[in-house]
Amino acid sequence: MAAPLPAPQGADNPDPSFEDLIAARPALRMDAQDGLLMEEVPLARIAREVGTPAWVYSANTLRRRYGALRDALKGAGLSASIHYAAKANDSQAVLRVLAAEGAGADIVSAGELRATLAAGIPAAATVFSGVGKQAHEIAFALAEGIFQLNAESAEEIEMISAIASGMGLEAPMSIRVNPDVDAGTHAKITTGRAENKFGIAFDDAPELYARMAALPGIRPVGIATHIGSQITGGVSAYRAAYGRLAEMVRDLQARGLPVRRVDCGGGLGIPYRDEVPAPPEALAGAIKATLGELGLPVMLEPGRWIAGPAGVLLASVILQKQGTQKQGTGRRFVVLDAAMNDLARPSMYDAWHGILPLSPIAAKAALSPADVVGPVCESGDTFARERPLPMLDPGDLVAFLDAGAYGAVMSSTYNARPLAAEVLVDGNRHAVIRPRQTPEDLLAQQRIPDWLMAAGTAPLAS
Repeated sequence: MAAPLPAPQGADNPDPSFEDLIAARPALRMDAQDGLLMEEVPLARIAREVGTPAWVYSANTLRRRYGALRDALKGAGLSASIHYAAKANDSQAVLRVLAAEGAGADIVSAGELRATLAAGIPAAATVFSGVGKQAHEIAFALAEGIFQLNAESAEEIEMISAIASGMGLEAPMSIRVNPDVDAGTHAKITTGRAENKFGIAFDDAPELYARMAALPGIRPVGIATHIGSQITGGVSAYRAAYGRLAEMVRDLQARGLPVRRVDCGGGLGIPYRDEVPAPPEALAGAIKATLGELGLPVMLEPGRWIAGPAGVLLASVILQKQGTQKQGTGRRFVVLDAAMNDLARPSMYDAWHGILPLSPIAAKAALSPADVVGPVCESGDTFARERPLPMLDPGDLVAFLDAGAYGAVMSSTYNARPLAAEVLVDGNRHAVIRPRQTPEDLLAQQRIPDWLMAAGTAPLAS
């Protein structure tokens, strides 16, 4: 059963204050003159320079969080490698920051492999996951010298064997095991239950591993799992899953089958609102307690945990719309220029994101409930309901917090809205790392068949 969504804001469950939200995020600071800063750069300055909506990422947050996980694994005495899940944020600048820290990559498409290679993460440090790898993607990964392919079905194992054999190569392969463990997270981001599409049923995995070891073109290297995303509330689900993996490793070794490493997946949650996720030391402790006696190297594939707190989405207020009692509602609507096509998580997952005014004056002003919405022609284009916010005038700026993961990568051009700009902040420096898409860019990607061009445009019927 999925974890319940956060309780609605109210007297018994008040939203965190602006001060509390800032205090919990080391990259942010409210300056009395310049307003909200990321590292040493005023976010209002970035908004003036590049416009809004705009994504802004903190390089030092990426470094700090990667280092915290690396140090936790080392402190637990584990031989471990970290493979950043590129699907969380595949910006070249973000990938390069992490590559410089020594991160490997976890990818789920040939496009992501090309992106990580371009950013300096070698294929020899990259894991290829996913339930639907295509033949051309597998061949590309093998040709580049991929570190590991995580197979998710018997059919995929046979396909990889045929491709690798035809190329005269051996594919380093793990089996992704579905341990049937409920991670207690949102139903749309849980991946380790029996009804999910991911992985191979636990009871079927040993025989399939033996089959894999007997096939040509395959070099078995271990087993893998990934039980879900945004896991909070402790590490009990991890301990349950990793305990089952340890049991399977011992069984495979008893059969004389080679197991060289264990891929522990990712999913460690972050505090969007008032959640209390386990620290990386607790995750490292769970790995040590369940898998440590095996004496095998382990791998982790974090995405959100590293990138999520590193980013914000800047938006401008278009207008405030005040409902009237005569209309049946006294609700206040704050309409922004950011929309669900920019940040999809609230509409997809009922996700909560902190929303901060950039102005130091607004941050101290009286608050009243407001529904925060975008301009897209969908009722689902709603970011927050009854959120305590100050009165906001047209042109005022706000920041959506913890938007560094599953933000820009999930954006679309719905309603013919160009993709937002992306900016990297590093100390007192900042630079545009993806220019804002223009309406001309959108039209330039389209083609009109010759016969429509020749026909011209028909007049409207009278």
